[in-house]
Amino acid sequence: MEKKLVSFIVAGDPNPGATLRFMRALTKYSDIIELGIPFSDPMADGETIQRANIRALKGGMKVSKVFDIIREFRAYSNTPVVVMTYYNPVYNMGVENFVRKLKEAGGDGLIVVDLPVEEAEDYLSICRSYNIGTVFLAAPNTPEDRLREIDRACSLFLYLVSLYGTTGVRDDISNLALNFLKRAKGICKNPIYVGFGVWKREHARKLIEGGADGVVVGSAYVKIIERYGDSEETLKKLEEKSKELKEGILEGCKK
Repeated sequence: MEKKLVSFIVAGDPNPGATLRFMRALTKYSDIIELGIPFSDPMADGETIQRANIRALKGGMKVSKVFDIIREFRAYSNTPVVVMTYYNPVYNMGVENFVRKLKEAGGDGLIVVDLPVEEAEDYLSICRSYNIGTVFLAAPNTPEDRLREIDRACSLFLYLVSLYGTTGVRDDISNLALNFLKRAKGICKNPIYVGFGVWKREHARKLIEGGADGVVVGSAYVKIIERYGDSEETLKKLEEKSKELKEGILEGCKK
């Protein structure tokens, strides 16, 4: 199985047109683009991504524009797009309406961060009917029985959170993450992708060597966008960072 790089950015940061250009820059080395819908209270995200959410919302980003961006992106690339959101925007639009619009735009999957798997039966049924892949998160303290339940609810991959707390850059991959990865690989049937705190080549290599099927990277890209804004330098830096991470994944495959 090919090991995957999932690259996350916040839709509309710093403006919708820039998001489309950023997606195109990332697609050269990324296997999946994860596109976050900006939300006023992104409780799973650290300060870097929280600030990106604020910039996007201040810039007038709305859920409907996310679908427009995906639709425009489809004119350039077939790279899968997974949308990350909280449940409130989905609920407000209506679950079936939201999923239908995502499918019509060309989206491939959906992560609803704060939707517990125990309350997701109707959501899962709707996603299956529109052939939208589902992804749920599991944390290091997730017990075995619940991990199995989360695994059954996933149809794209299981998103393993590498640490306690929120997203953000960390110095190294902890033994906690590697031990959890090993435990999850012995339980789950889906591919397991690891995120939170992953931002450099060495992290990607270690996780792939530890058995991960992919890595999810967000804050590293969002920091670049925060620093350089809507510019050619941002496009260059995003491509360079995704290349570095993909090289780390390939190095990890050689072990």
